[in-house]
Amino acid sequence: MNTALTDTVRYEERGGVALITIDNPPVNGLGDTVRRGLAEGLARAAASTAVRAVVLQGAGKLFCGGADIRQFNTPAASAQPMLREVNRSIEASAKPVVACIHGVALGGGLELALACHYRIAEASAGLGLPEVNLGLVPGGGGTQRLPRLIGAPAALKLITSGKPVAAAQALSLGLVDEVFDGERERAAIAFALAQVGKAPPVLAKRPPAAREGMDFAAQRQAVNPKARNAIAQRSAVDCVRAATELEFEAGLDRERALFEELVAGVPSKALRHLFFAEKDAAKYPGTATRAIRSVAILGAGTMGGGIAMAFANAGYRVLLCEREQAALDRGLALVRRNYEISAARGALSQSEVDTRMQRIQPTLGMAAFADADLVVEAVFEDMEVKRAVFAQLDRICKPGAILATNTSRLNIDEIAAVTGRPQDVIGLHFFSPAHVMKLLEVVRGERTAGEVIASCMRMAVAIGKIPVLVGVCEGFVGNRMLTGYWREAGFLLEEGATPAQIDAAMQGFGFAMGPLAMADLAGMDINWATRKRLAPTRPKHLRYSEVADRICEQGRFGQKTGAGYYRYESGSRTPIPDPVVDGIIADCAREAGITRRAVSNEEIVERCVLALVNEGARIVEEGIAQRACDVDVVYVNGYGFPAWRGGPMFHASNTGWKQVLQRLRDLHALHGEYWVPAPWIVQQAQEPERA
Repeated sequence: MNTALTDTVRYEERGGVALITIDNPPVNGLGDTVRRGLAEGLARAAASTAVRAVVLQGAGKLFCGGADIRQFNTPAASAQPMLREVNRSIEASAKPVVACIHGVALGGGLELALACHYRIAEASAGLGLPEVNLGLVPGGGGTQRLPRLIGAPAALKLITSGKPVAAAQALSLGLVDEVFDGERERAAIAFALAQVGKAPPVLAKRPPAAREGMDFAAQRQAVNPKARNAIAQRSAVDCVRAATELEFEAGLDRERALFEELVAGVPSKALRHLFFAEKDAAKYPGTATRAIRSVAILGAGTMGGGIAMAFANAGYRVLLCEREQAALDRGLALVRRNYEISAARGALSQSEVDTRMQRIQPTLGMAAFADADLVVEAVFEDMEVKRAVFAQLDRICKPGAILATNTSRLNIDEIAAVTGRPQDVIGLHFFSPAHVMKLLEVVRGERTAGEVIASCMRMAVAIGKIPVLVGVCEGFVGNRMLTGYWREAGFLLEEGATPAQIDAAMQGFGFAMGPLAMADLAGMDINWATRKRLAPTRPKHLRYSEVADRICEQGRFGQKTGAGYYRYESGSRTPIPDPVVDGIIADCAREAGITRRAVSNEEIVERCVLALVNEGARIVEEGIAQRACDVDVVYVNGYGFPAWRGGPMFHASNTGWKQVLQRLRDLHALHGEYWVPAPWIVQQAQEPERA
């Protein structure tokens, strides 16, 4: 008889085996009711004279996806029994306990399985400890049991990478005892009964794991300091080291202390915020979609080629179009070179390179687009050019085809207006390099059909992107915010900071690159063209820095010309401070009547970051972004904002909206109209403080 122990755990006795089933959709998370149900099920199995062995399994599509992350930092997280006590009960069982793994066993799910005497896995299953991706270490004994089972080197690699391993690899590592195909309950019962009468192996009783020549100090030093989860990776090294030096219970205490320290810290809270924010951003309520089987890309430049790679990597058939053979040849050569670099690094085999190249079919005529389900335009960033292209696409493409523009800031509705099907037009703003960068701004026009949006959101996930649905405005979310960020950098230069100081200050905050080095990398001419286009609409009474324009007027467009805010030696990307730029800055300051002064790194960070926050708040208020957390997803995944700070809006919330509002008011008093606080921030500051 199948009995519910709690609303998330079921118990059944069958043929001498107790089947304890976790049924806590969607991922069978180890919340408080699951832990309580498991403890009750183990006690019932121990007391039953009919039970000779126990099987733990998961309902639905997987065994267990780990802890219930939403319960972290809540009373439910510490409700008894904790996973440590559940695992003790498993190990103390005189009857063999088998974890039957299908789908995945991740995080706490794998820790639960490690406490079992045996583990069997379906051939398609994946097993891993991904906690470092959330800024944590395993907190249920994983860092102590795993080294004792598969050795410290293999355990450390699995824990610090956060990547799951397939069942076959798990078997070769000794992580599982058997891999099976077919009906899992039958396989689990047969395996469990075969262990009856044997002394159950208990990892907790094993001595510390052998160091196997590992230099843990070197392992700690080897962690990339720029990694979003660097703090957690270093703590994971400390945990595995403890497994080689301490007895089991002391090792558990060390692991738990590090887990508690991390779970209470801002970096982990920020990464967990992003984890849920990225999942929410990818959701769209529309259920009706259009099939996207064939894709056409117009433009084989750096962006077009990268977009073609993104689709080819995901198995799509791609047409890549250019007007001239030479441009098409250059584009295909760049695509092949990118693939060959991946192959040289071991990320792809030569056969995979050839397969992906074969998916990209070159063409010199847009007539070939007639049967494409999705067309992505990636031509020069000019409104008239794009409108002309879409007028052609409207004539060529089949009814129902989705027509997308890769514009980074132009008005989608103006582009759609030249077609007779504005409902089929959408923006797909890929970020360069498009085959690497995860972010995709999906830009809905005023008349874009819901099923077109839903289709593109689903497609984005299928090609491995993180989609964020945004509305139409100058620059959408990311580039609109970037305008204020660069504005403050320009003002700070005039007021007394140097390019190197500004970039160093922002890198010290956690950005991968400072704003001026980033401008040089991206190409200063692109934003110069935008500033010239928008110049007629710029309010004349507002301060404007001429520094970037003066640099561009000298033909200095960044790395591609060997000079921008910095100069660059031939073949080098290392920025070198340039007295020529210092002179331009001094001239601009003098002409603007600005007396230069010493500028602190703290002021640089505050003004650049708060410019992002204030503009992000306006974007949320206007409905350009659906949620504040969408702004965070955009800025972390597309613009280098440190993930361990959670994005500009999370960072501001963590600072405290009342404090943010006061600083904006102070800056408004000092620097004028740009710093008028967004009404959305005023509203947030009036809300009660969260505990």
